[in-house]
Amino acid sequence: MYTSAIYQQLKKSLNSYIEQGKTVFTVALSGGVDSVVLLHLMNTLKADNSAIQVCAIYVHHGLSQYADDWQNFCQNVCADINVPFQVAKVSIEQQPRTSLEAQARDARYKALDELSPQNSIILLGQHLNDQVETFLLRLKRGSGLKGLGAMHQERLLQSGRVCFRPLLNVKRSDIEAFAAQFSLDHITDDSNSDESFDRNFLRSQVVPLLAQRFTGFEQCTARSIHLLQQQQELLEQYTQADLALCINEQSALNISAIRAFTPIRITNVVRAWLSLFTQVMPSQKQLEQIINQAVDAKKDAQILIELTGGQIRRHQGYLYFVIATEQLSDTELNQNELKLADGRLLKKQTGKKSKGIRPPNSNEQVTVRFNCNSARIKPLKKPGSNTLKHWFKDTKVAPWLRGNVPLIFYNEELVQVVGYFISAKHIDENGIYWECI
Repeated sequence: MYTSAIYQQLKKSLNSYIEQGKTVFTVALSGGVDSVVLLHLMNTLKADNSAIQVCAIYVHHGLSQYADDWQNFCQNVCADINVPFQVAKVSIEQQPRTSLEAQARDARYKALDELSPQNSIILLGQHLNDQVETFLLRLKRGSGLKGLGAMHQERLLQSGRVCFRPLLNVKRSDIEAFAAQFSLDHITDDSNSDESFDRNFLRSQVVPLLAQRFTGFEQCTARSIHLLQQQQELLEQYTQADLALCINEQSALNISAIRAFTPIRITNVVRAWLSLFTQVMPSQKQLEQIINQAVDAKKDAQILIELTGGQIRRHQGYLYFVIATEQLSDTELNQNELKLADGRLLKKQTGKKSKGIRPPNSNEQVTVRFNCNSARIKPLKKPGSNTLKHWFKDTKVAPWLRGNVPLIFYNEELVQVVGYFISAKHIDENGIYWECI
């Protein structure tokens, strides 16, 4: 049994999970000294507490010529201490304007999430020096409060699974000393010595110099990072309160509501609103463009700003984030239901709840069409016949939604705008109507 300070710190950091009955853990094992030490610590914790279960996963990126060797090493380490072991092989294709490191990290998280036992917490081996390096890298990039907060000890993946870094407050030198004391073999990534990588340069040249000059430099930096994280959390609480005042049930942003805020507060709430739809934030220039056009434009102005993953649109005093959808095709309706390309189910109903349209005659072909703005219809309880474009505008249907509204035709005559109108000419007290489910 280990009695070292590292082991006691690990036990303390995991105690809240264990008290909640969360006792299944997956170690992300790379073979490096930090993850190997973490694996051995968890194996000892398992020996101390029979309720704890531990397994390990090695993510094989294929980015190094030694990846197979590292996999074999990790497998042997786990076999020696009787820890269940799995390999996740991922394929990474370099994408434009995205770093290979970021892509590898995302693929790693995804693989760990998919292979880990359902209720397990994923344990990552990052330590205090990793945290300091991340802080300095973000400082170099000009990051704001959130970025300078560096890594949080706990992280939630999109699936809701918890990732936890139990060694985040432990120095690399203490981890290496622990491995040496207990003769724990580990591997060294050959790329770690390449100082053309900023992180490696900081690791070998900058952080040791600062630590030598300033006693307790790593711990002081960690304390500052913790304070930044607390301040970001407080800001987030105020931001969410602002956002709740400014969005409707469709998550559209009320322009009049944000006009009451100061410029910096507007910027903050717009960023928070965008984060509901995309993880890729716009540039400062794009953000200024969104705010200027939203706040300063005339009341009836239309805007369209293209962003990664969608568009910013304005309609009836609100900003909408619009995600492009597949163009729907015209189709013959010869059954009682039809699965549309976007996943919706178009289903024929009888007019029990409300008036419907008469069933088609034998010489009338029934079709569902889209984007027929010039088609004419006289809706029930509306004055006169006019184009669909007119009636959409009259009903205040957002322009980007109109193309996905199913239109029911008998031959070339529009008889129903699904979800909005039925034709007064084709009304039938006991008729039919179509709805999207």
